[in-house]
Amino acid sequence: MGTGDVMPAREVLAHYYRYANSGRWDRWCDLFAESMFMDEQLAGRIEGRDKLRSMMTGMGELYASFENQPLCVLVDGNQAAVVSRITARSASGKPIEADVMNYFRIENGLITYMANYHDTLPFQVLSQS
Repeated sequence: MGTGDVMPAREVLAHYYRYANSGRWDRWCDLFAESMFMDEQLAGRIEGRDKLRSMMTGMGELYASFENQPLCVLVDGNQAAVVSRITARSASGKPIEADVMNYFRIENGLITYMANYHDTLPFQVLSQS
């Protein structure tokens, strides 16, 4: 893509999962608009990319491994929904398996809003590690 080109929504989503699965959390944060909002099931409401970036700095320390595999991706204009499966291990090696549903609004090639929904029970091992 050349300078000034806007990344299509489907490509933004492909990068979202690629960066998460490779632990490139700073690049993952770059996919969000500066004034983004996120309703995250475990962390609550997150406002602003800078706050998101500071929260994600410890992500690599929480997990020994992390994979979020998209199973179904639906894109309609600037909205998208993704059903995915997280397979991970906590830093202490405890397994985490969770089905996830994410909703995205993407404007000008950046995620402006995201909401995620999943079973919170598998993530309780993070607080027990």
